[in-house]
Amino acid sequence: MPNPIDFNLYLITDRRQIPGGDLISAVRAALRGGVRAVQLREKDLTARELLPAARELRELTRAFGAKLLINDRIDVALAVAADGVHLGGHSFPVAEARALLGPHRLIGLSTHHREEISLAARDGADFVTFGPVWFTPSKAAYGAPVGLAALRDACVAAPLPIFPLGGVTVARLAELVAVRCPRAACIGAILAAPSPEDRAREFVRLLSPPRS
Repeated sequence: MPNPIDFNLYLITDRRQIPGGDLISAVRAALRGGVRAVQLREKDLTARELLPAARELRELTRAFGAKLLINDRIDVALAVAADGVHLGGHSFPVAEARALLGPHRLIGLSTHHREEISLAARDGADFVTFGPVWFTPSKAAYGAPVGLAALRDACVAAPLPIFPLGGVTVARLAELVAVRCPRAACIGAILAAPSPEDRAREFVRLLSPPRS
């Protein structure tokens, strides 16, 4: 049975989108604004380079009562006692990740098609991101946007929580709620904002309470 998901806003990091590049300060501000789940996703860094940031974010998220997940790197997640990992479609298999992480750590999986969501649930993932819903440069490599109709169909039938990703902004949150998917995952909408704290607070205010 999947672990309960007690957050509805999922912040994914990309220090290249942060004015000035100060990842820790930007995430701290977002946590002050109400973010309660952070994925450390700096794919250009080696494990040795990633580890100091992971340690800092582990302490920071713990202080705010927030979850920390590490993108792909199960070794780094275990080293810093993170709450879980987020896997891509071509990274470590979910079932094998679960065997290494145990039953209580979270496993998120990136999906782009409805069929992948069912497979993620079968293999033991706790939640998925789904998209890109709208066009965004950071997700252009994953193909054309899936659109709201595909998101609606996925959310209605999904066996586990879905976090829409790709082009998600405060202005579009009402559209997500309207298709019965009151969650969101984002990068630049918060981290590139003049005030990540204020922008995160807007997201939290407009999204519905989390559902497991």
